[in-house]
Amino acid sequence: MQLTDFDYDLPEELIAQYPSQKRDEARLLVADRAHDAVEHKKFYDIIDYLNPGDVLVMNDSKVIPARLLGRKKETGAKVEFLLTKHIGGDMWEAMVRPGRKLKPGALVIFSDRAGASLSAEVKKYGSDGTRIVEFEYDGNFHDRLEETGHIPLPPYINRPDEPLDRKMYQTVYSREEGSVAAPTAGLHFTDELLEKIKDKGIKIAYVTLHVGIGTFKPVTCERIEDHHMHFEEYEVSAECAETVNSARAAGGRVISVGTTSTRTLESASDEDGILHAGSGSTGIFIYPGYKFKIVDGLITNFHLPKSTLLMLISALYDREKILAIYKTAVEMKYRFFSYGDAMFIE
Repeated sequence: MQLTDFDYDLPEELIAQYPSQKRDEARLLVADRAHDAVEHKKFYDIIDYLNPGDVLVMNDSKVIPARLLGRKKETGAKVEFLLTKHIGGDMWEAMVRPGRKLKPGALVIFSDRAGASLSAEVKKYGSDGTRIVEFEYDGNFHDRLEETGHIPLPPYINRPDEPLDRKMYQTVYSREEGSVAAPTAGLHFTDELLEKIKDKGIKIAYVTLHVGIGTFKPVTCERIEDHHMHFEEYEVSAECAETVNSARAAGGRVISVGTTSTRTLESASDEDGILHAGSGSTGIFIYPGYKFKIVDGLITNFHLPKSTLLMLISALYDREKILAIYKTAVEMKYRFFSYGDAMFIE
């Protein structure tokens, strides 16, 4: 398959720059695979498409304020870090800008406020142009990061982060800190909607996959089979595995909330569709031809042209039909990407 097989035209004005005022009032496009039918709803209508005995699987990873703006100690030149991976202790991998000025030994100051200082030294070069950096700080690192860092909005959101993003670029059920991008399909759920879903007899289970910067990495090879995914860490609890396996055994469906939950479930399942508890690292690349082991349906947002996420949903349904649905969504002016509207592939 060629990269151009996953391209489509998207007017720039349909790229959502802000979230819906109320999470569950975003639009919802329902794609029914069994009948090749499409319906147009509001997200709170998702409950009508879920059956008692189904299980919703959500990624509870929490976005950290991973974007840091500072200055070089030696020259005062402006510097930007994007933390991409915690290596251990006070060591992190970070994307840096401007990279040519940040060589090993460089010291960067993010805050020199008394009792709340935060700085980092570049230790060595990492992979793909990153740097390995070591932080020094007063008190607790996460406190300093919360005070100093910015929410790392995706590059297609053309504005600085604002106070509202601290709340809205985070799912209401997020709890495990570690992501540099939100698992955005879950942004549409409210506490009230989740309670209604539970009251209907639908189980909710949580996995954790910390979203890395690889989620924005473009596919550059023309033959998509040659693309290599970034590896991301995941964890499946014993409780989650029991909930999912019991639901499947009783005839319920596994509905994945987002592509990160999907990749976690498919990575942690065996060929018999049994989900296993544990932690691991996954670089699974799902594209048409992949046979799903456990996922029966997917709630997701609308994805970038030529992206691995668009390839994943094309594997769950059908590439040509997905592109036709996307064409309809463009014509009907759905809002696209992280802060945009949602889609349910049933």
